[in-house]
Amino acid sequence: MAVIPESELIINKNGTVYHLNLLPEHISDTIITVGDPDRVAMVSRYFDEIEIEVAKREFITHTGYYKGKRLTVISTGMGTDNIDILMNELDALVNIDFQSREPNEEKIKLKIVRVGTSGSLQESIPLGSHVASHYGVGLDSLMEFYPLEQTADEQSITKTLKEQLGVGFTPYCVPGSKELIDKIAFDMVPGNTLTCPGFYAPQGRVLRGGLRNQNLLQVYQNFKVCDFQLTNFEMETAGYYAMGRLLGHEMLSLNAIVANRITQEFAKNAEEVVDSLIRKTLDRI
Repeated sequence: MAVIPESELIINKNGTVYHLNLLPEHISDTIITVGDPDRVAMVSRYFDEIEIEVAKREFITHTGYYKGKRLTVISTGMGTDNIDILMNELDALVNIDFQSREPNEEKIKLKIVRVGTSGSLQESIPLGSHVASHYGVGLDSLMEFYPLEQTADEQSITKTLKEQLGVGFTPYCVPGSKELIDKIAFDMVPGNTLTCPGFYAPQGRVLRGGLRNQNLLQVYQNFKVCDFQLTNFEMETAGYYAMGRLLGHEMLSLNAIVANRITQEFAKNAEEVVDSLIRKTLDRI
């Protein structure tokens, strides 16, 4: 196997991986991720014991035990650019020998569950819902740089979305883990989550910067290929699912619906909606 150069896999002087500042023994093979660094403590406060606390930039990591099961919770910040860093470095921690700089022959498959907030694109999905992303559809450019393989059905969805949006790039579409959906999200609203490369114009919000496509929200809401329609949007899910397919990890994104963009409502109890999803995830993971 080829040795990975120092410039490609950067290891800190203390032996930790560059951005996450973690050693292999710092993480479990079962990981909960959150966008907001402050939300890490919202998860780990339910742990029976916290054995590891590491912080660097927006990446805050707590590893401990919940009802006897060793879990890691880590924050990512926002956007698929951060997911690119997170997924590559988590994979390196479990599947690359830091001494020889060679990939391990036997690969470890991580189970990673995102617990995040999201806005509904359908009137029928009310505030307070928990949506499990059966598919993630990416409007970002991350997969323009990876050899992601797509099925014919996935390509049909992304080609149609490209045409309806009138954009000069092709989106990507990847499913979540059926294993994790069956285990954790069996009673949640099944969804197809749109991942946007920003919070404002890409999600149809108009402040002072304006909006090129005035009908963007309507395009998202009305998009349909056979029985596939978009249910909600956020900023990370598709990146998780695509990187999971590329690296061989089980991925699931769970969404606490705190806004409905069609009815223009925002949840007054958003923290409670998120907390109930955290507790549900911990009990089932």
